[in-house]
Amino acid sequence: MAPTPEKPAHSDIPPTPDLAIEPDGTPEPIPTVSGLFGRAVDKISSIFALGFLLAMGILIFEIFMRHVFNSPTLWAHETTTFLSAVGFVFGGLYCASRNKHIRVVIIYDIAGLRFRRALDIGISIVCAISSGFFAWAAWLMVKRAAFKPGGDIHLETTGSAFNAPYPGLLKIFMLFVLIALTIQFVILTINYMRAKPDYAGANSGTGTGHD
Repeated sequence: MAPTPEKPAHSDIPPTPDLAIEPDGTPEPIPTVSGLFGRAVDKISSIFALGFLLAMGILIFEIFMRHVFNSPTLWAHETTTFLSAVGFVFGGLYCASRNKHIRVVIIYDIAGLRFRRALDIGISIVCAISSGFFAWAAWLMVKRAAFKPGGDIHLETTGSAFNAPYPGLLKIFMLFVLIALTIQFVILTINYMRAKPDYAGANSGTGTGHD
């Protein structure tokens, strides 16, 4: 009976290339093709990450109030839903700024550097156009959720006993995020076009970027 080959030691296994954390524990840098705009998005991302921690704290408070004092709150569920939704909406912009949005890479992985550059430009153009259309659709929602027919400002509310204006606020936030997402994809398109035709590693932060 042939001996079973030993499993390789952890040190022999090559690291996964597309991690958000470098091997030394530092965060992966923002790709230069994302420009200053992408770095600004990254700077404010911690605020929205803290929103998830705040939502968790509110849920713990609600459980404590409900099961210890038999005095549930009216605002906990709606507030945690709102905070989580804000974080997820911002997450799309954050992934785009790091150039980590979901993509099918069957063709991309086997393409040469020049063809990859063409794909990067084409994908960024399509994403910019799509984000622009979504931003327009979001504006149509905001007009109904934030304004009365007469033009007065009145945010859409949840319609519950708490009746918070979270739906109106979330739709306004989504509009701004989609506008920012469109800008980010335009910047990516421009910087991919400015990159040298034989560039390598633009997606990992070593490409040429300016805006």
